[in-house]
Amino acid sequence: MIIMKKTALFKKDFALVVIGQIISLFGNSILRFALPLYLLRQTGSAALFGVVTACSFLPMIVLSLLGGVLADRVNKRNIMVVLDFFTAVLIFVFSVVLEMLPLVPLFILILMMLYGIQGAYQPAVQASIPLLVPMEQLMSANAVINQVNALANLLGPIIGGILFSTWGLSPILLISCICFMLSAVMEIFIRIPHQKKPIETGVLTIVREDLTDSLRFIRTEKPVLFRVMGLLVLFNLFLSAMLIIGLPVLITKTLGMSDRLFGYSQGALAAGGLAGGILAGLLGNKLDVKKSHLLLLMCACGVLPMGLTLLFQSPPFISYLIISVMSFFLMTASTMFSVQILSFVQAQTPPQLVGKVISCLLALSMCAQPIGQALYGILFQQFNAIPWIVVLGAALISCMIAIYSKSTFGTLSE
Repeated sequence: MIIMKKTALFKKDFALVVIGQIISLFGNSILRFALPLYLLRQTGSAALFGVVTACSFLPMIVLSLLGGVLADRVNKRNIMVVLDFFTAVLIFVFSVVLEMLPLVPLFILILMMLYGIQGAYQPAVQASIPLLVPMEQLMSANAVINQVNALANLLGPIIGGILFSTWGLSPILLISCICFMLSAVMEIFIRIPHQKKPIETGVLTIVREDLTDSLRFIRTEKPVLFRVMGLLVLFNLFLSAMLIIGLPVLITKTLGMSDRLFGYSQGALAAGGLAGGILAGLLGNKLDVKKSHLLLLMCACGVLPMGLTLLFQSPPFISYLIISVMSFFLMTASTMFSVQILSFVQAQTPPQLVGKVISCLLALSMCAQPIGQALYGILFQQFNAIPWIVVLGAALISCMIAIYSKSTFGTLSE
């Protein structure tokens, strides 16, 4: 259940953003669950799965930068409405041509477009929050948005797993199309304060100048954020990429679990995100940003039992349970970390730069993730008989990164 810690937080416009996010993210969640799983089931190749997933992340990185520029120059409501309508049309077209075109190129194209849209969409949501809630409620508002994301990710894989194992991909495409259409209609009624800026130069010049402004702000005003970003690049490369590729491969291929059980494990991952959002909302400003490295360390340590249960060849269902439980705990810590860092950036960035700075930090921190996904796809393919070596290696490297990050996070000021 989403926390309503302070009634004033849920005024009409913020409430509409939250409801629209629930609907839109649920449609996105069942798609992100079903499409990669369908590809993995059809091809059976972990390496191909990793390469396709890596390709799909590239436009997300690029368009998140563009999305940040748009979020600070265009009405944020209009961005959300247009992108949700466009996604509904895109899914409808995909469902029509699915049986007509080659599988792998089609999936690369659709996943690239979906992740690209998501990259352009989220900066508009994040940049609208400081305009809709008081500054003292910023941490709680971000926690609510994260809870919404986690709730959608909890319901999406569970429902998606049931639908996919029973009827296949078609009902999932229909439901997601309806979700995006409903979300777009609802977002039309949101009012987000917007001051129109004159456009005196070309679009590419505007993008270059706006991104230069955000990088200049980070470099001169908050240089420590560059060090934080570098640490997140390493963490995404070694841990996040491993989980994105490893969990589907380990559960469906190595352990031989059903699509429905895989959906439940993804639900456990999302439930951890929901728990992390609730904890962040309850603790609020009591969370100390200087100790953020402890949350990263908890994420890395959560992967160790996953590798150990594979190393000692526990019964498949026991390994499945351990992986699912640890997914819950590491996602709890990860969400608390995300809420904390996002609130820190929002609070210390001028309103006219929030969208650009956040999108710039997110894009740069994710730039190594496609490389990691492609690499882990190959590693899980090569070490398919001993996958524990890949999992434990990622966990140990991530632990060292988290410990090393202590000095950097210690320099952050509230």
